[in-house]
Amino acid sequence: MSRVLGWVLLGVPLLAALAGPLLTGPVHAASVPLLPPGGAHPLGTDVLGRDVLALALHGGGSVLALAGGALALSYLAGVPLALAAVGQPYRWLDRWLTRGLDLVLALPGLLVLMVLAATGTRTAGALVVAVALLQLPAVVRIVRGAALDAGRRGAVEAMALQGESWWRIHFDYIGRGVLAPVAVDAGGRLSLVLYLVASANFLGLGLDPATADWAVLVERNQEALFLQPCAVLVPAGLLVALCTGINLTVDHHLVTGRGPS
Repeated sequence: MSRVLGWVLLGVPLLAALAGPLLTGPVHAASVPLLPPGGAHPLGTDVLGRDVLALALHGGGSVLALAGGALALSYLAGVPLALAAVGQPYRWLDRWLTRGLDLVLALPGLLVLMVLAATGTRTAGALVVAVALLQLPAVVRIVRGAALDAGRRGAVEAMALQGESWWRIHFDYIGRGVLAPVAVDAGGRLSLVLYLVASANFLGLGLDPATADWAVLVERNQEALFLQPCAVLVPAGLLVALCTGINLTVDHHLVTGRGPS
């Protein structure tokens, strides 16, 4: 049951984000603001007079792009960094790297985003880099732990005795050994990254306030919650469904030890 529910909750917002823009035309203010649901506008209009249904179908792409970019950047930086730290001969470098990243790990993510917003740095690129840096310490820790376990295998010693290069041992053999833990971690971490990206958009960080983005729509229409609930509840519900669906699907994968069938 949880498997089916997870895929339904995950599939609906993904389908809306990927196929939605193909089903509707450009989103623009074409009606009276905060109209209730009716014939011309099945879900009503928002504070700018835009159709809520069209906004919901257009607003997922930016969320997925920002979250996916931040997640990919954290692994592109974290995996090689962890493998290099484990493979180098100086233990003190590994120790100091871990302690330095622990300082970043201790920083509350929302506090960092609030400080970034207060400095006036509100671009989407800055948001992606900030979220990726917040995830970097945890990624390095997970990859480092998996690499230390893979590095104790007899095959590593055998490859070293055969004269294999340091790069081949640590970035090829051990690197392939950490792929499974990284894949499992990425599934669960995506929901955390989505939460941070959505929270940043609530703060006005990353995207223009007029953007058709689910998180921006919630922030922009929150004061009209009781006048036109659909303008807030529909994009908020899609965000909640996406995060919940990811968590249920990953949990099922971890419990059963196999991919969904």
